[in-house]
Amino acid sequence: METIKALFVKPDPQAQVRKCNTLLRSNMRKLDRDITNLKQVETKTKNHILQADKRAARAPHGSPAQKQAQKEIRDWARELIRHRKTSSRLVTAKAQLGSVQMQVNEAFALRRIEGSIKASVGIMKDVNTLVRLPELGETMQQLSVELMKAGVIEEMASEMLPGQDEFEFEEEEEAEGEVDKVLGEILKDRMEKTGTLPSAPLPEQKQPTAAQQEEEEDEDETEAMMDQMRNRLEALRS
Repeated sequence: METIKALFVKPDPQAQVRKCNTLLRSNMRKLDRDITNLKQVETKTKNHILQADKRAARAPHGSPAQKQAQKEIRDWARELIRHRKTSSRLVTAKAQLGSVQMQVNEAFALRRIEGSIKASVGIMKDVNTLVRLPELGETMQQLSVELMKAGVIEEMASEMLPGQDEFEFEEEEEAEGEVDKVLGEILKDRMEKTGTLPSAPLPEQKQPTAAQQEEEEDEDETEAMMDQMRNRLEALRS
């Protein structure tokens, strides 16, 4: 009997808004921790770049050890770029969560004043975007359920809504120019002294074969003989 009665009991708006705010604050705290951890990882990655640069400077010029160290420098730089992109994405997500929280509180405030609530397309769009984030996916689904119960958003569409490409998860190969920019920032002091950066490996140039060398020498001898003949003709004419 109690179970049947519970089905007809209207949800308490105050309890609903408290639950939504609790979920949102919990997610924002988690994002803060993730952003802090990424900053620490960035610092460690910078140190790896500096250590590899020192090894490259100590190794003999053109040696395998120097080439390996230079490769590691650029690999660590690409890793740093990926960490920075992730950190930037999380900062954007945190700001968007703050926007969702504000819109949710406004929606419930209007409900108290007007006695009804309208589904918000803006909140629906933000939540649908944030669900795609691996760091927020599970708890954002819980928030979606609560917001749908309260009537703040309608049932989530299976397809993505337009304009929801704020977050791109596919890791693309960083452009060499972007890597150079990062290395220029980290190895600034060394560049001021030497004016160089660890460059991307270049394809090895093929050494001329013995036949090619002989051919070049024959051409040089022929040219020298022609010069002698020209000089003799000039002498005879005069």
